[in-house]
Amino acid sequence: MGQFFAEYGLFLLKVITIVAAIVVVIVAAASAGRRAAHEGLEVEHLNKKFKSLADALQRAVSTKHERKKAAKSRKKEDKAKSKESSTRPRSFVIDFKGDLKASAVASLREEVSAILDVARAEDDVVLRLENHGGVVHEHGLAASQLARVRDRDIPLAVCVDKVAASGGYLMACVASKVYAAPFAILGSIGVLAQIPNFNRMLDSHGVDFEQITAGKHKRTVTMFGKNTDKDRAKLKEELEDVHSLFKDAVGKYRPTLDLDKVATGEHWYGTRALELGLADGIRTSDELLKELAEERDLYQVTYKIKKPLQKRLMANIDSVLEKVDAAGWRRRFESRLPR
Repeated sequence: MGQFFAEYGLFLLKVITIVAAIVVVIVAAASAGRRAAHEGLEVEHLNKKFKSLADALQRAVSTKHERKKAAKSRKKEDKAKSKESSTRPRSFVIDFKGDLKASAVASLREEVSAILDVARAEDDVVLRLENHGGVVHEHGLAASQLARVRDRDIPLAVCVDKVAASGGYLMACVASKVYAAPFAILGSIGVLAQIPNFNRMLDSHGVDFEQITAGKHKRTVTMFGKNTDKDRAKLKEELEDVHSLFKDAVGKYRPTLDLDKVATGEHWYGTRALELGLADGIRTSDELLKELAEERDLYQVTYKIKKPLQKRLMANIDSVLEKVDAAGWRRRFESRLPR
């Protein structure tokens, strides 16, 4: 009887675990659905946001008399500025947080299109970029969206607070100016392909793998077939070609770079990146925006896209892969820190 209850308890625990997992998935999907319910362009006046934050703190630390005095002074300032606000130059701020497939490019293209429709000659664009890199053609498209801004002779500043590596730097290099935090990661101008091969495992279990192609190089290195030195050489040739295109793109926008020195696949931290010419200044995006807000009107432009459930779930998978990749960057960084 005791064994029966033990087995029944174990079975019940498994059922509870499965049900709990299903509930978590449903709740996560519902939450994602609520977040993605709205689709369209959102614009926030950052000057007002900065001012409201400062006012909130000032009220908390001021006396009643000081608050009244500050309110009168602020009212006069706002009245004076309301007359000149229409003539102040504008900075349009956009954010890009990359993943392996650069999926944020769908929003980026809409944001860029909206900005180009209203931008005046004195306006500029600021991109806050965080991107570890990923698929070549996806990040190439993202870089092309930024090139639309440069092609219109609108100044484009890219701020890298954390990382712009590989495909991320392909985007960053398009900018008129690249600013990096002191320990932001920049560079990794290289191309990588890695693929597991299960041929020996299949062979040991008596499983044959057949692949039929038309075209000499339709498929070279494969996951399940036997790879040859000729296959590997062809893949290497293709990677070198992509690397050459990568270097050409970087050289177009940053012609003074010593590509032989920086296009090695290595990455550098902000201050070193500045010395090598990968960046133009050391500052965080917060510093830059606060500085710009003194003389310009700042507008954060965000285009939100409603995604179906299937794409949201796939995005979660990509997010996990991205975190694994980010963990790799963290390990590299931590291995350089003194213990």
